[in-house]
Amino acid sequence: MDITIFHNARCGTSRNTLALIRNTGVEPTVVDYLAKPPTRVALAQLIAQAGLSVRDAIRSKESVFAELNLADPALSDEALLDAMVANPVLINRPFVVTPAGVRLCRPSELVLDILILPQLAPFNKEDGEAVIGADGKRV
Repeated sequence: MDITIFHNARCGTSRNTLALIRNTGVEPTVVDYLAKPPTRVALAQLIAQAGLSVRDAIRSKESVFAELNLADPALSDEALLDAMVANPVLINRPFVVTPAGVRLCRPSELVLDILILPQLAPFNKEDGEAVIGADGKRV
């Protein structure tokens, strides 16, 4: 099964999403998008395939967001995409691509909507929140 996650190892949501993918028995392609950001075209495709607007896919909590005045509603999607490619920390995470679709997995359990294979074991998030029960189903 071909699954790709655009991952930030420092992000708990991204780590939980990766763990949920691995809980199906699949080892996904892990793209460290901070080190190897997607191209502008690939990023625009991910966002569109996930059914999001560019503004939905940008991390407004990052300091560079304020520094670049990206909250300005007059900025075009093209300008926002350019900022995201130049500053990959602005790309919200994690994006996951599977044969069943593309999702921005915030919260991490949204990945379950696009995983074809079942969960193999119970799963708790890093904070202890139960997501998958002993029966392999969502809690």
